[in-house]
Formats: sequence, structure tokens, C-alpha cells
Amino acid sequence: MIDLRYSLVIEATEDPAFFTFYSPDLEGFTGVGNSVEDCLYKAKWGMEEHIASLKERRLPVTKSNPNPTITIKNATPAGVG
Repeated sequence: MIDLRYSLVIEATEDPAFFTFYSPDLEGFTGVGNSVEDCLYKAKWGMEEHIASLKERRLPVTKSNPNPTITIKNATPAGVG
């Protein structure tokens, strides 16, 4: 089981050893990893750090998603989208 409080989108890049990720539920949260597993690990702990930072700065924190999803996508080709 993957224990995340917010949805996560992981995107492959043209480099097979480089992935990006972000949460559509948690504004401003992004990161990079070397694999899907690395992204999941970094996202779990990064989300906690991001929330702590928002609270420290007295900024609003989005409520946890009761049914978070993880989406893995290929890179969007240049000039598309």
C-alpha cells in the first residue's frame, strides 16, 4: 500500500533515468526522481515537508484527498499540448 495524503502525477521524460512529479491537490508541490519508486518515496516525505513549510509560513493547507490517486504518464512531446 502506498500511503499518500494527496494525489500524485509522475511524468516520464525523454531521459529514461529522470522523472518529474507533482500533486494536483497540493499547490506548489513538485519534485524529481530517478525512477517511479524514487518519485513515490520522495513524494511521501516531500509532501509532509511541504505541508510543514506552508503551516510555518501561515499559508493555507489543502485538506487531504480522501481517495488519492497516482497517475504515471509519458512525457508530452515538444510542441504538443
